[in-house]
Amino acid sequence: MVHGSTSVAGDPHGPRPRFRVSREDLRASLWFWPSCASLAALVLTLLLMPVRPGDDVAWARWIWPADVDAASSLLQTVATSVMTAATVTFSLTVVALQLASQQFSPRLLREFARDALTQTVLGVLLGTFLVSITGLHGMDANRPVPVLVVGLVYALGIASGIVLLLFIGHIARSLRVDTMMRTAHQDCLAVLRDTYPASETGEVQEFDQPAGGTLVPGGRSGIIQRIDQQPLMKVLKDRRLAMRIMVQPGDHVTVGSPVARVWADDGGAVPLSAVQKSLAEALDIGYERTPEQDAALGLRQLTDIAVKAISPSINDPITAAHATGYCADLLVDLQRRRLGPEAHRDENGVLRLVTTGRDYRYFLDLVCGPIRRFAHSEPLVLTAVLRLLRDCAATAVNESQREEIHRQNALVLETPHDRMVAADGEEIGDMGRRVEEALRGNLEAAFADRAGETRSV
Repeated sequence: MVHGSTSVAGDPHGPRPRFRVSREDLRASLWFWPSCASLAALVLTLLLMPVRPGDDVAWARWIWPADVDAASSLLQTVATSVMTAATVTFSLTVVALQLASQQFSPRLLREFARDALTQTVLGVLLGTFLVSITGLHGMDANRPVPVLVVGLVYALGIASGIVLLLFIGHIARSLRVDTMMRTAHQDCLAVLRDTYPASETGEVQEFDQPAGGTLVPGGRSGIIQRIDQQPLMKVLKDRRLAMRIMVQPGDHVTVGSPVARVWADDGGAVPLSAVQKSLAEALDIGYERTPEQDAALGLRQLTDIAVKAISPSINDPITAAHATGYCADLLVDLQRRRLGPEAHRDENGVLRLVTTGRDYRYFLDLVCGPIRRFAHSEPLVLTAVLRLLRDCAATAVNESQREEIHRQNALVLETPHDRMVAADGEEIGDMGRRVEEALRGNLEAAFADRAGETRSV
């Protein structure tokens, strides 16, 4: 191991990774999959264009019994109609993006862009347009009708009308805040289950860090979107190094700030330039948070919805309470997962890489902190936060989790209630008492109520 800590200043321009496009980037792109569908439709049209059976062929007459002029008229009509439909689709998409950004959270815009149905509709409409105009270009009054192309346009025209109706219904459903919250909840739950292994005790792993080591500065500024561990593990093994990554998906880094610490197995010098290059290739750094490995993004989205809902411009505490309920389910799920750092060993069992992980306190602060601060004068939302803490207290599996729940409960109860009437303050105090009862294991006292008033909103 290297004795004594060494901090190395980073090159302002830093080692930049080769151009990469991740699966998440493609999924969140509004143009990629529609473009692929359009090109596929264009290629298919060019392949079908030479098929021009005469009028005496029975199957050709069944597909298109009319002449070239009628076929051209059909293609012109379909091309015009689908362009109108595409305009409507783009307009609805822009309205949805604007509404989601202003009314709910700007971090929800990516979810609309990566929506599979929206991309499918755009692909069908653009593909139909390309097939139609390509077919028009191939029409010749002196040659038989390309019946397969005309049949394809006929089928795509019907499909375009169907997907447009589906899209309008989908947008109307997607713009409901309950749908947005459910989508954010389901996506976040999937990432949590992929990121943190199940654990009945909810323990947090800790790994002793050797003395010394060499700090590795970041070569780029931005937000960590993804960490590719496999190639990094190979480099560490080949060079007989051990590394602790100090950042994780969702963190913002700047050029020159430390992102990792490295030790050599033999205590010798660390090949810093090679480590920086491999680390730059392992870290996907972008300008926005993505859900691929960012387990906290979904909770941030739900918290944004809650905070926006209780703002003076929206003034919808019921939505804030519902968003808090979705957060409660995620926090309960986190209690039985192994949080904290994660160890990665090579095939010989040698510890090569330790990645940073978030703990239960981080997630509780992420949810309870912003809502508590903005809802200081809204008893309904503060009660919802305490209801969340009661649910978490009832299912906590270790003392560390109970301590963090108790801490959050105390912070909520310390919130000034001078703008509330006495009855509202008493209601908040009663719910805080129920949280403490749940922490002590007295669930009957924690959940007993007269008519369900401590569960409903």
